[in-house]
Amino acid sequence: MIGNFIYFIIALLVYATYQTVETPRFEPGMAFFFFALLFVAYSTIAQRYFNKITADYLTGKAPGQLAHRFDTGLKRFTIYALIVFTIDIYGLNLPDYFRSTGVFQVLPTLEAFIFLAFFIVYMAVVWNAAYTTHRHLFPGTMSRRAYIAGNISFNLPVLLPWLALSALVDFINLLPFEGLKRLLETTYGQAIYFIGFLFLAAVLAPAIVQAFWRCEPLPDGPDRRRIEALCQRTGIKFAGILRWPLFGGRMITAGVMGLVGRFRYLLVTDALLRILSPEEIDSVIAHELGHVKKNHLLFYLIFLGGYMLLSLSILDLIIFFIIYSRPVTMFMEAIGQDRARAAALLFSVATIIMFVVYFRYIFGFFMRNFERQADTYVYSLFNSAKPLISTLKKIAFASGQPSDKPNWHHFSIRERIAYLEKCETDRRWIARQDYKIKKSMAVFVLAMALVGGIGYQVNFGKIGHRLNHDFFEKALLQEIEKNPGHPELYRTLGSLYYQWKEYPQAIEFFILALDMSPNDPETLNNLAWLYATCENESLRNPNLALDLAQHAATIDPRAHILDTLAESYHINGRMEEAIQTAHAALEISRENRSYFKDQLDRFRKAREEKE
Repeated sequence: MIGNFIYFIIALLVYATYQTVETPRFEPGMAFFFFALLFVAYSTIAQRYFNKITADYLTGKAPGQLAHRFDTGLKRFTIYALIVFTIDIYGLNLPDYFRSTGVFQVLPTLEAFIFLAFFIVYMAVVWNAAYTTHRHLFPGTMSRRAYIAGNISFNLPVLLPWLALSALVDFINLLPFEGLKRLLETTYGQAIYFIGFLFLAAVLAPAIVQAFWRCEPLPDGPDRRRIEALCQRTGIKFAGILRWPLFGGRMITAGVMGLVGRFRYLLVTDALLRILSPEEIDSVIAHELGHVKKNHLLFYLIFLGGYMLLSLSILDLIIFFIIYSRPVTMFMEAIGQDRARAAALLFSVATIIMFVVYFRYIFGFFMRNFERQADTYVYSLFNSAKPLISTLKKIAFASGQPSDKPNWHHFSIRERIAYLEKCETDRRWIARQDYKIKKSMAVFVLAMALVGGIGYQVNFGKIGHRLNHDFFEKALLQEIEKNPGHPELYRTLGSLYYQWKEYPQAIEFFILALDMSPNDPETLNNLAWLYATCENESLRNPNLALDLAQHAATIDPRAHILDTLAESYHINGRMEEAIQTAHAALEISRENRSYFKDQLDRFRKAREEKE
């Protein structure tokens, strides 16, 4: 079930990395028709799949094989849900039909919540289709509603920290505190935002999640007293020991969440307390306490930070290399995609691939070994792990799954039992596992330090600036040589030359781009801005800047283009028109409003000084 967390985060990435297109592929009515068609097709196929398993069960086929097919079907249709969701976003451009609505421009998190709800609905369709089959294979009294709600409530909290912080940013943008808004637009502001995310995930999220899952304090009795005694013995404090009503409490499991004692919770299900013996309960609690004593929860936070460091350090270079490599260019030409749209798509693909590889293989490696280390922690409290071994056997029997079933975040039950049996005969295996984790963590920290160092040099250091300059310039010149008829390549290189303050080269390539596409508003705007504001005053040309800016604004009167026009009016001494245009830019702006307000104030002040 924890694997679903990955799928939910991928859905979040699919939505979050989508870039608005100027012209959606379909008219709104047609887009929503295809959306409905995909939904019906997906629902029908899912229902038929699980109906077939139910029919095979009723004809007497082996439940073990059917349970495997059931589990495979859940995974398969979760992946199908991601595919359909991606088609909704990138194929049908559904976000673009929402973003033109005022409320979503002011509260983009509301739009995000709606689209993530689409994915949750797709998952609910699968759980609804699977319910009857689940009831046959795993008999119980759980209702269809409880089964679906249990799945949703278990998976949804993974999105809560992001939604909470995004909603906070929306709220800040509604406030009149321009300084705070500007801070959030800087690298330091984004770092603060990320630290806030980690704080919410590590400290506050457990309190929110346990309430969301409707956990209740475990009543006083022998079970609670045994658990409290173990906690006191290890010196670990909890804010609460709670009953975990996961799927009606029918799963034999326990869990611990929370980095800080005041917000740390120990969760146990009714099935665990009902089915296991007192010694087996002790062994499970010892396993959970092992996660705390071995600092696994802190390490999980470090791994999350490692992913963010990896993303910030190398993702842009990877994307740029992919976009401007020859095979990708040929592919884009073959399918008729423009470079901007393909760049957005490839950015999303690269982001998702990096996320899956990092969490599935790197994070998954540590999760499996942390679980094994928590298993061996039982020997710190008891002389034998035989109660834990018998518990694992009961879990395998109750789940109906084969004991050697692979799992990306746990070793299989058979592997866990085999390792504990080795520890029973030779306790040196415990120290070997501890050493393996220490060595692996050292390698990870060194790797992240290397990545961070490379990332800093690439993004901020002098060597990185030189490498970026040479790499980007060479890549674009090669593309221009191969595709001389693509004006956006000339505009991109001109923009880079402007960024590098190589203004004569920037002018040259902007003019070459305009020769091929004289009505491109972005190129007109960029060249007008250069002529109006260039640091090298000998290259300024106020009259030509105004002509270019007026032409661009006639074609595409967006806020940043109107800002260039206002600047051009200003340097030509036409202050009233500069103020009127700057005010219009501020009125239609949805981002960086503090900048546009500062521009308007500057022009008004210049008018007063002139008068």
